Amino acid sequence: MEIGKLPHFLLKEIVMDNIKHNRKEVILRPEIGEDCSALDLNNHLCVLSSDPITGAANEIGRLAVHISCNDVAACGAEPIGLLVTLLAPPDATEKDLRTIMSQVSSTANELNVDILGGHTEITASVTRFVIITTAVGKTIKSKLVTSSGAKAGDAVILTKTAGVEGTAIIAHDKEEELIPKLGRELVDRAKSFINKISVIPEGMIASKLGANAMHDVTEGGVLGAVWEVAEASKKGVVIYEDKIPIAEETEKICRLYSIDPLRLISSGCMIITSSEGDLMVRELEANGIMATIIGTVTESPERLLFNGNKATAITPPGSDEIYKIT
Repeated sequence: MEIGKLPHFLLKEIVMDNIKHNRKEVILRPEIGEDCSALDLNNHLCVLSSDPITGAANEIGRLAVHISCNDVAACGAEPIGLLVTLLAPPDATEKDLRTIMSQVSSTANELNVDILGGHTEITASVTRFVIITTAVGKTIKSKLVTSSGAKAGDAVILTKTAGVEGTAIIAHDKEEELIPKLGRELVDRAKSFINKISVIPEGMIASKLGANAMHDVTEGGVLGAVWEVAEASKKGVVIYEDKIPIAEETEKICRLYSIDPLRLISSGCMIITSSEGDLMVRELEANGIMATIIGTVTESPERLLFNGNKATAITPPGSDEIYKIT
């Protein structure tokens, strides 16, 4: 099987179709395109999301905190705590463990998130560090936003630029290979993208402004996230390729490795759909968050990417582009 997320048809058949739902407190359940669950606890919602870090070798502690907190923020919930499971290979050193846990702790402190517990283990079952985080957040019912809420006519908004996380990962992991080809200055700028990974600010702003749907852009990139929102919402979408912002650093790194920036892992970006797209963009930009309208949600089931007058189908996310780099 291909490295990366389980294909959607297998995810549905093997995982989703085997999950039974018994508790009335669970008001948001696992679905294709939904990254969180929500529990109704006396009209306050507990929102949860869990994710691993598998595609990076460096800065994994920092990334692990952000990716789960981002999913919770994409529901309009404030992250309050994390459970952390760290699996280390037998050749790991104490220095490695200290570095990763320092990254986890400092990043959690920056986000005002507590470490609630977890598990740490040395195991021959892995050949590199694997870190899994589960974020716990809170919100009220009226502020809950899901991936499945997009409505026909909504503007599709992208925050920041495509491929933020992938750019940072590649720059950190391939620094020595990249510097002779692209120059130290550009590589250092690309590495600094690690500081753009959080989407908590845009999640809180968009929730308050009444976003219909939000989705953190992870494996599968911008186009994968767009497809997942459309799939979860049972809607179509029209996206304009020339509207999708791509940073110079991302463009040059992707060209060097012949990978598609629109299918590159992109934590740090958020897909937001809103019936008041221009207002949403103005408010995000007023808070220092780059935001761009890249398309429209449609009632038609077609999911299309336009490049000039040429339209191609937006397909479900497959193996992320980052796995093409060895």
